[in-house]
Amino acid sequence: MLTDLYVFGDSPLHRTRPVVKITALVVFCSTLFIVEGWASVLVAGGLVVTGFAVAGLKPRHAFVSVRPALWILAAIFAVQAYLTDVVFAGFVVARFVVLILAAALVTLTTRTSEFVDGILSALTYAPAWVPKEQIALAISLCLRFIPLVRAVLEDVRQAQSARGLDRNLTALLVPLVVRTLKTADEVSQAVYSRSFD
Repeated sequence: MLTDLYVFGDSPLHRTRPVVKITALVVFCSTLFIVEGWASVLVAGGLVVTGFAVAGLKPRHAFVSVRPALWILAAIFAVQAYLTDVVFAGFVVARFVVLILAAALVTLTTRTSEFVDGILSALTYAPAWVPKEQIALAISLCLRFIPLVRAVLEDVRQAQSARGLDRNLTALLVPLVVRTLKTADEVSQAVYSRSFD
């Protein structure tokens, strides 16, 4: 079953239009990359923490959002520490963490249906040849597959851990890929059966 990342709430962030949140996220992330230095990361981090507090989200929501990227962040830190120094490596990783949390804040406070409506409204003035409904559907399915893949990975990890294969990368990836492709095939058949071009 495809699920949402949305966390129910009635905060100002939950009530903000999706187009506004997406636009703000783009501006926020672009500014964080343009303005260098620890000061920008600290200010951006403070804004994200404030956003989580205003939205009524808990620290576990932030941790769950960052957890899938921990290995990648560790690899980035190791490479940057080797090529430059530990301080710059920490800066790069901190900036990525803030970016991930900012994107998570938007995702956790916006229903997928609201994302689709926002995208459709943003494409209102697009040329007639632009497939508006198809673009909205594709983005909606991408957003819904994120928690699905995460849930499947957790199920596979627990099953393989019971078999003593939790450290075997092949034993984790093969079932994950097979189950994800099977679900994708089922979704594509459902879309096709509804005559959605």
